[in-house]
Amino acid sequence: MVFASLFFIFIFLPLVLFLYYSTKNASWRNWVLIIFSLVFYGWGEPIWISLLILSSLFDWGNSIFIDRKRGTKWAKIGVVFTVVFNLGLLATFKYDKFIVESVNSALGTSFTAPGYALPLGISFYTFHTISYVVDVYRGDIRAQRSFPNFLMYVSLFSSLVAGPIIRYAHVETEIYGRKENLKDFSLGLSRFCIGLFKKVIIANIAAELVKKYMGDNQDPLTMSGLISLSSMEAWFGLIMFAIQIYFDFSGYSDMAIGLGRMFGFHFRENFNYPYISKSIGEFWRRWHISLGSIFRDYVYIPLGGNKKRVYFNLLVVWFLTGLWHGPSWNFIFWGLYFFIFIALERAFLLKALEKIPAFFSHVYALVIIIPGWVIFYFTDTEILIAYVKKLFSFGAGPNGNTELINTITTHLFWLIMALVLCMPVYHKVKDWIDKKTSRINFYETATVGFNVVLLLLCIAQLVGKSYNPFIYFRF
Repeated sequence: MVFASLFFIFIFLPLVLFLYYSTKNASWRNWVLIIFSLVFYGWGEPIWISLLILSSLFDWGNSIFIDRKRGTKWAKIGVVFTVVFNLGLLATFKYDKFIVESVNSALGTSFTAPGYALPLGISFYTFHTISYVVDVYRGDIRAQRSFPNFLMYVSLFSSLVAGPIIRYAHVETEIYGRKENLKDFSLGLSRFCIGLFKKVIIANIAAELVKKYMGDNQDPLTMSGLISLSSMEAWFGLIMFAIQIYFDFSGYSDMAIGLGRMFGFHFRENFNYPYISKSIGEFWRRWHISLGSIFRDYVYIPLGGNKKRVYFNLLVVWFLTGLWHGPSWNFIFWGLYFFIFIALERAFLLKALEKIPAFFSHVYALVIIIPGWVIFYFTDTEILIAYVKKLFSFGAGPNGNTELINTITTHLFWLIMALVLCMPVYHKVKDWIDKKTSRINFYETATVGFNVVLLLLCIAQLVGKSYNPFIYFRF
């Protein structure tokens, strides 16, 4: 099940809200979230609910053991068991084919991978549980004694299958005693509508253009199809993917944060207009913030951080960041690609960027970021190399660019809107209105009207078109 679907908007969400707010009993409300979260997760493949519960049960029990044995070698052993168990799940269900194929390629063997289907959200909820157990070991939090409460934290449908990655310490008090109120609900509803608009009106249309010039999982780009593209068409497809992945994932994060707010949870931000960055380091402080904080706090700093072996630590982090995104070499290359520029910035480049006008720093960042997405997109190395060559061939192609010009003309208003919304225009306008308006009732009425307009536009798009992909379900 996805947020951007008519079933979720008109049946699932109203039903869970009705049952949740039908009583003020906190235990009842938690159970409503648990049950509906498991239904949400198991909608497509119910079998994987058992894996989610097994992982949660193991880490919940292990955290209590670690809490009781704090300061002893047994606590360390408990942490090791948690890390091995959860990474073992990832290796088994996400990386099995990749590992076997890599071994076969290196050793000339012919092992066969089990070929398990990828459980939705496994990369996200394993990070939830690992970070929780490590925090218990460090003494940052106390172990949760109630398994239902812990299961609610792990399985909460708003962030289960595609993040943002929620740290237990950030929501601990809200698991026990949330303070739901009308203001939070209204803000959450507005945030959900904005995220839905990003996903349905911007990301989905961008996805159709990406499919046209770069293919997709169902209809991948072939060598013959690539030959027929011009260099400009290849660049246009890549820019559309940059737009798609940003609005797809940030829109989902907005919806998740909004849903959490509607139920009394205050999740932290996951995106902060990354395409306005003036360096690659800044880009990664603005993009998928929750993932970056996980690698920083649980990998980079424990390895030594900025104190020793800085470049080795960065290499490990970016290798793992790439590998986390998928069982394919292109993701590792993508991680290492960004490692190179972050290392260069740390060595000398950042000082040079700070001395030049901001415009040129922005251009530098985009010149690195956008070509990086082509490495992320193609898992077929041969197609990847060929597409990169096409980008920098600067040829017109056998059919010229007439069709591309028509495509741009047809989508011109949408394209301008997408590019403008990559910048913090909405927040600046909202802040200005907040300062200027004194007619609160009118402002609240206008907000409701704004949400209704966004919702109607999204519903019309969902009814009219069936193409509704979501990139991060792959991870």
